Amino acid sequence: MNPLPEFPEEEARYRALQELDPRTAGALEVLVAGLHDESWRVRHVAAEALKRLPSSGSVAERLIRVLDERGQTGARNAAAEALAGLGGAALGPLVRLLAHPDPDQRKFAADILGQLGLRAAEQPLVEALGDPDLNVRVAVSEALGRVGGDGAALALQGLLADPEPLLRLSALEGLTLLRRPPPLPVVLALLEDARLQRSAFRVLGLVPQVVATERICQGLASPLRSVREAALGALGTQTSVAETVRRGEIEAVVRAALRRLPDAAARLAQALEADDVTVRAGALVAVAALGEASLAVPVAEAAREDRLLREVLHTLGRLGPEGGRALLAHMADLSLPARAAAVESLVDLVDASSVTALCALLEWAEEDLRALVVRALGRTGSPEAVRPLVDLLVDRTLAGAATRALGVLAGSCRTAVLDVLEDAVMRRATPAAVAALARVGGAPALPVLRLLARDVEPPWRAAAVAAAGEVDGLAGRELSRAALADEAAPVRVAGVRAMGRMGGAEAGALLRPALHDEDPSVRLAAVEAVGECGAVERAADLEALVRHPDGALAVAAVRALARLGLAGPRVLREAAGHPDAEVVKAALSAGAMSARGVELALSLLGHARWDVRAAAARVLGDSGGPECLDAARRALEAESDALARQTLSDAVERLSRR
Repeated sequence: MNPLPEFPEEEARYRALQELDPRTAGALEVLVAGLHDESWRVRHVAAEALKRLPSSGSVAERLIRVLDERGQTGARNAAAEALAGLGGAALGPLVRLLAHPDPDQRKFAADILGQLGLRAAEQPLVEALGDPDLNVRVAVSEALGRVGGDGAALALQGLLADPEPLLRLSALEGLTLLRRPPPLPVVLALLEDARLQRSAFRVLGLVPQVVATERICQGLASPLRSVREAALGALGTQTSVAETVRRGEIEAVVRAALRRLPDAAARLAQALEADDVTVRAGALVAVAALGEASLAVPVAEAAREDRLLREVLHTLGRLGPEGGRALLAHMADLSLPARAAAVESLVDLVDASSVTALCALLEWAEEDLRALVVRALGRTGSPEAVRPLVDLLVDRTLAGAATRALGVLAGSCRTAVLDVLEDAVMRRATPAAVAALARVGGAPALPVLRLLARDVEPPWRAAAVAAAGEVDGLAGRELSRAALADEAAPVRVAGVRAMGRMGGAEAGALLRPALHDEDPSVRLAAVEAVGECGAVERAADLEALVRHPDGALAVAAVRALARLGLAGPRVLREAAGHPDAEVVKAALSAGAMSARGVELALSLLGHARWDVRAAAARVLGDSGGPECLDAARRALEAESDALARQTLSDAVERLSRR
């Protein structure tokens, strides 16, 4: 059957249904015809479109009739897919279908009701457990696990005593989905049935008791891989549902059990490669309990599954320096997610023997991982790490991380750190060494900082001014005041920023000249410093800069006024009229939570720039009231830019719910 004879090609039929306007007369029958197409892609797009049709009640009734078309397996499955996406509109027709004379139809109804997951289906499904057909009863049992509720849980528990194994199995699976384990003695009894063992282990994992852990550990000793993996899955589940304080108890029981198994490490290595994520999660718990450092590499590789990252990091952290050495030895062989997890864990796994390997890793590690390697160097506690870290101060991307690492390293070898830093300063290796020296040396470093503040080279004067305020407030203010009059703009910038950080009663007066400095970088730093230190007496200067033709300066002025709580209506209005779109967006951001900001956003929905229109839409979505809905809808109808349309669409959806 070709439901769209005018489109003989599959792609053409696919696109025709994809582009069909759901408001078109006869759209329902065209899409139902699409459910019968020979191509699964066409059937799928038809099912998706049916979910979006108006009058979903009549759509549901029509799809129910498709379910009754024997010999049309593809169409029936596609109709079931569409029904599952109709939500509550499909509930009534499906409940009525549970009474259909054909057991195949009743099974369809149970399956789809389970996919809907609506609590209103609970009672009809519980009643359907008396269906004469076994396949229907099994489908109903599985659906109850997705629908939820106390009635569903009680009904499923009642099935655990049924003589039919398939019903007991589906009941166990349903209770696992509901996370409602039956009494522990019942679960332990079901574990003795080989046909139910995997499902019984899964539900046992929901019981956060030591006796359950002990029974799970018996499964870890099974000669059958399927049983071991089921037990590990239960262990992973139990650890996830247990309170943090119980984690130690669980690991103690697991450790005792695994130490009795001579091939425990090999079994866990095999489990770490299992397809089932819950099995791998349980294996990670077991490795952490055992502290098996030889498994560091496969543990790290488990990080390829995002859901396991937290457990991977916890497990690696339990493997100690021996695990750290194993990771460092195989770093080049690890996948990128594994290497990222390994590097993050190394911060807690390294020791003095790790310095050489860490330095080698720095030579080729990915950029986003190098800062973690630097941090790990600081945690080695070894004097051998001092020189490599000081050498990294010349790297602008790593200087901050190296400075912090040197501060940590100074806890164990302070003299060595100070000696190498002072040598770097004397050699004029890099101004970044000044910040590190101040961080490690503290107040005793002030004489060196005062000397450097008078250095002939501006970068060194700037570095000394920036560092002094971090060491001593009085000295910092003294050097900052002097820096504000320095001939070099970078030094004045350093003085302005230091004054902004330290603040104080005199900060506003001292920053006033900087707001009118001839150098743009000084003016920009001064605007930001006024906002940071709260110098409200400089508000008039900032307001004047809102109109400045330099967009960066005007943006900074708007943000500083907002930080001071002084971005009033006049400021927003002037910023909104600035020719630079970034200033307009800054105005929207500054007024986002106020009634004036909402008014501004409404006025900017027709701005010439798409990004401004999108920013205005975001403000309306965040702060607008129902009165903004019509304007947002009109803007959406007129919008031509795809990104702005998406933002406006989100705003309309949020406004319509208010």
